[in-house]
Amino acid sequence: MQTEPLVNRELSWLEFNARVLEEAVDPSVPLLERLKFLAIFSSNLDEFFMVRYAGTWRQIDAGVTTTGPDGLAPRKVLDAISRRVHTLVAEQHRAYLGSIVPELRTVGVRIFRADELDASHRAALDTIVEREILPLLTPMAIDPGHPFPYLANRAVCLVAELEPLGATAKDALPQAKVCVLHIPAGVVPRFIRLPAADNQHHFVLLEDAIRSRAARLFTGYRVVSCTAIRVTRDAELDLAGDPAEDLLSTIEDAVRNRRMGAAVRLQYERGLPASILASLTHELELDPADLYPSDGPTGLTDVIQLYSAINLPELRDPPWPPSPEPALEGVDIFAAICAGDVLVHHPYQDFGYVQRFLQAAAEDPDVLAIKMTLYRVSGDSPIGQALEHAVRMGKEVAVLVELRARFSEEANIAWARRLEAQGAHVVYGIGGYKTHCKATLVVRREKDPNGGTLLRRYCHLGTGNYNHQSARLYTDLGLFTCRPGFGDDLTHLFNMLTGYVRPPQFQYLVLAPTQMCEWVIAAVRREAVAAREGRPAGVIAKLNALADPRVIRELYAASQAGVRIQLIIRGICCLRPGVPGLSDNIQVRRIVDRYLEHARVFRFECGGEPEFYLSSADWMPRNLNGRIEVAFPLLDPAQRARVQEMLDVQLADTEKAREVQPDGSSQRVQVVGAPLRSQQHLMELTRARGRTAPSQDPDRFFEGG
Repeated sequence: MQTEPLVNRELSWLEFNARVLEEAVDPSVPLLERLKFLAIFSSNLDEFFMVRYAGTWRQIDAGVTTTGPDGLAPRKVLDAISRRVHTLVAEQHRAYLGSIVPELRTVGVRIFRADELDASHRAALDTIVEREILPLLTPMAIDPGHPFPYLANRAVCLVAELEPLGATAKDALPQAKVCVLHIPAGVVPRFIRLPAADNQHHFVLLEDAIRSRAARLFTGYRVVSCTAIRVTRDAELDLAGDPAEDLLSTIEDAVRNRRMGAAVRLQYERGLPASILASLTHELELDPADLYPSDGPTGLTDVIQLYSAINLPELRDPPWPPSPEPALEGVDIFAAICAGDVLVHHPYQDFGYVQRFLQAAAEDPDVLAIKMTLYRVSGDSPIGQALEHAVRMGKEVAVLVELRARFSEEANIAWARRLEAQGAHVVYGIGGYKTHCKATLVVRREKDPNGGTLLRRYCHLGTGNYNHQSARLYTDLGLFTCRPGFGDDLTHLFNMLTGYVRPPQFQYLVLAPTQMCEWVIAAVRREAVAAREGRPAGVIAKLNALADPRVIRELYAASQAGVRIQLIIRGICCLRPGVPGLSDNIQVRRIVDRYLEHARVFRFECGGEPEFYLSSADWMPRNLNGRIEVAFPLLDPAQRARVQEMLDVQLADTEKAREVQPDGSSQRVQVVGAPLRSQQHLMELTRARGRTAPSQDPDRFFEGG
């Protein structure tokens, strides 16, 4: 048994990313999808270093030596992170160089080194470099007369070691020994396509292309070495300052300053001379644990460019087009919602239904007001366009735009300004709390049965963001309803978010940070009481992360009382399942497949009359205590049965599910009977449901505006 009852949060997240890497090395996964998972693994690590690893360093720099709930002090956490990441990155490069690149070569995809190019390729590359790349480069010398250059966050750079040709002591020009070149990967693709025959795809890395013409840049010098490096920096926003300052301006300034964060990782090719490495380590104030040499390309996040550039459908996952929701097909969407609650499951069902709901609200002359929360918005958001259109159509539009959604700040700022310019009421939330809940309220004037008029409120509540791009990749659930109780609750919620209104006692919603943590704890305790009394008891929770110590302690106590607890947790899990005497009755599964599991579902047995809740919140301290979140019940028996079916399928997955072990690692699920891949099975079930309605073009759900 482990000495501590909790797994460290950062190390647990690394085990999730190790599961992502497992997809990249799995030969049963199509080749280009394996390449995509390599890119996702790298992108995940970038964000981890910019936020979580950087945060650990900030604790060390502040002199924090106290241990966390896992029993580890920050320095021990950082050392453990470094050991695990070095192992994972070595595995990643072995997969790329030893497996994926050779397999790509067998299907006509070649990534050449500059010294491997034939004459025709060299001529084509010389033209590209001369015309499109060299004019963009700015060599920056490192010597007493030049300050150490700023190395931008996640930008690949070349460090050239130079030796003067024929220099004399009387030479007036400075004799620089080291020079840095920023690679313009934001302007030029990292993988440059070369001419190739049909069915062939030839590329060369941008840094190799520049290296091949380095002598052209450094006239009068011999290039002794030219090595790629990549720096990762602390990217957490610093929002300290006068709380009375305008939040929009504060966030804009913080986003601009993010690129200046302290360095926290140096990736470099193994050929980097030791003297230059020592200089970089000193100038960037890095620890040996922060250094990551590699045998292959420095930073593999950009291999996603290859995934996009290679048109070989046989090397990709087969398409899974979204299926229609019968209740919403062929009818007015407001009439459909009036007929009963409607549950949609993205991306098995199209996100276009949500867009259609907003567009219909914008166009309908009987709709008087739209209120909405926006957490992550794409730059070309159809939702944002529908809200703009609604303002132009004379609706009252109030939008809470969360400016602090990490790495979505710029897009959210742009939409906040656009909506304000149109005349929408835009607010940024309650001070000190991110608004993470996903909710829409549409107020519509309708005739009542007695010939008069009434205001009916149409609601949408979801587990995921109002982002049409991520909705194609993230599995989420959304509920359409016009039950009066939900309308009352959302009215109170938006009044709280936009004005000085204390949250009331909701009929259906459970609100964080005021209620949800205690509500979850009370629900788990209720199951423990039922188990002790011999009544049916059980908890099933599907989450992105479980890290709240109080909730974990209650789950341990419920397990010891005999409650069967089944958890489906994609990412961080600080709970240790299956520990004798502590968590014998707790099972944790992690599913990683072609879609990112993102929905949050809570099921409590309640003595044989199960309750189902959907939520925007994970069971983490930040969600339960530091954000505006909601959980909402499923009241329709058919919708509850559908979610139960989804949970059953995921708990039966033997292909993409892994059992989380007491030490936080994962093991393959033992196959008993026929194998089952839950996402594929859910796609087939949704397709079977959708056959009762004709398929429709999802693009028709939003036109113009």
